[in-house]
Amino acid sequence: MKRIARITVLAATAPAALVLVASASAHAKVSPPLVLAKAGQVFTLAVPTEKDGATTTSVELTPPQGFAIDSFTASPGWRRSVQQTGSGEDATVTKVTWSGGAVPTGEATSFGFVATAAKSGNYTFGVRQTYSDGTVVDWSGPESSDTPAAVVEAVSSLGGGGSSALAIVALALAAIALVVAAAGLLRGSGRAVA
Repeated sequence: MKRIARITVLAATAPAALVLVASASAHAKVSPPLVLAKAGQVFTLAVPTEKDGATTTSVELTPPQGFAIDSFTASPGWRRSVQQTGSGEDATVTKVTWSGGAVPTGEATSFGFVATAAKSGNYTFGVRQTYSDGTVVDWSGPESSDTPAAVVEAVSSLGGGGSSALAIVALALAAIALVVAAAGLLRGSGRAVA
């Protein structure tokens, strides 16, 4: 019975560990990072406030070509301004700006939207963050930079042969789960964890 309780605790804490690992790399991100092309999906833009003594007051998102935003979720405490071309069914969102918030240092804000990637490939988003002191951060750099761009990969299938990115994500999640499980088992057996 104790073994089942330990496994249950491990299963319950593994997602929290994954969230902590993901938040350790505090960058502007659009998630999920891997999606099915031509399928409507709920996305989240998360932007951290990393500057000491300032708050995030505005976030601007420019979607890449071929990535169609259909609608937005409510963002309490923020005003949303949408720029688009066309109207009705032919409307294309070219930029959206959320303003009026005040996210303090060490916290992040998130905005939700429903969108569709037109075809398989990588979609790089333009994200600009404005702080209360007037500083602007352009999240547009390469992956290795301090301000990497937010990228979503769209694939034609999430099953079968899959994508190399999907394989990497699966391996990373498996490795993290293994570490969490080993730590839990060692703690449960009364041995100290190094």
